Amino acid sequence: MIYSKIIKAVLTLSGMLLGMCGIAQAQTWPARPITMVVPFAAGGSTDITARMLAEKLAGILGQNVVVENKTGAGGNIGAAAVARSTPDGYTILLHTSTLTANVSLYKNMGLNVQKDLIPVSQVALIPNVLMVNNDFQAKTLKDFVDVVKQKKVAINYGSSGSGASNHLAGVLFNNMVGGDMVHVPYKGGSLANNDLLAGQIQAVFSPLVEVLGFVDSGKLRPLAVTTKSRIAKLPDVPAVAEVLPGFEIVLWNGIFVPTGTPKDIVQKLGNAVQTVLQDPAVLKKLAEQGSTPLKSNPDDFKKVIDAEIVKWGDLIKMAGARVD
Repeated sequence: MIYSKIIKAVLTLSGMLLGMCGIAQAQTWPARPITMVVPFAAGGSTDITARMLAEKLAGILGQNVVVENKTGAGGNIGAAAVARSTPDGYTILLHTSTLTANVSLYKNMGLNVQKDLIPVSQVALIPNVLMVNNDFQAKTLKDFVDVVKQKKVAINYGSSGSGASNHLAGVLFNNMVGGDMVHVPYKGGSLANNDLLAGQIQAVFSPLVEVLGFVDSGKLRPLAVTTKSRIAKLPDVPAVAEVLPGFEIVLWNGIFVPTGTPKDIVQKLGNAVQTVLQDPAVLKKLAEQGSTPLKSNPDDFKKVIDAEIVKWGDLIKMAGARVD
């Protein structure tokens, strides 16, 4: 009996000490540099946002934030690496809505999004834009819808890969119009945009930040944005929903940490991200990209994740897309 009481007292004390260590760790975080994993290639839209975010977070948190590109499997390799990392706030993830689409797209992601990661804060909404070559016969959104409906002209639309937001935007558009558009997946959005410029494909639904140069130079024509309404960056370009009510496909990005990360660290990191999103220089940069900063907290972001998994799952089922 005495032995049992001693064991129980030791276990209780150990638990208290571990709890105190966790509190102390959260209070002193960060005490060393933080690694921000980006699961996509350097130079892409997510990487650009990550580097801007990392620089500003470093100033707020008082420690360097180093961006590490860990690519592959549609962003799953980087996400899985973060999910397996020590939950101490020193390895964080910047991912996109692709993460929630991958739940239905991949047979084995290498992680359980809802169990292995804590959503910390969304960062920004990024509109996709329906783009066509200047030589294409459709000059307006209504023209394009009519051409797709008539099915007299072959329309191949490119994307950065099966299950990506620009692929699923095309799936939803084609389904709502009742057309026969053909999806052409590429290993990156820039390759699709270059083939559109060369006339090898007829359309893309690219993230705005990736095609702004073509829009500004007049080399490609924007017909519509995929957000619910028009955006300030392209005020004269209609939303698809103006012709196809209910259409909306929006790419977002956000910060995650591995499950088990202390709540105080999650809160402190989330507050820092939200502070960055109030920085005039950051707001200016996001506006230039056509992106919209988001007010967010862990609870709200988790609700977004749960809803997005269902939404993207329905679209993927509609597309018949699958990566085994």
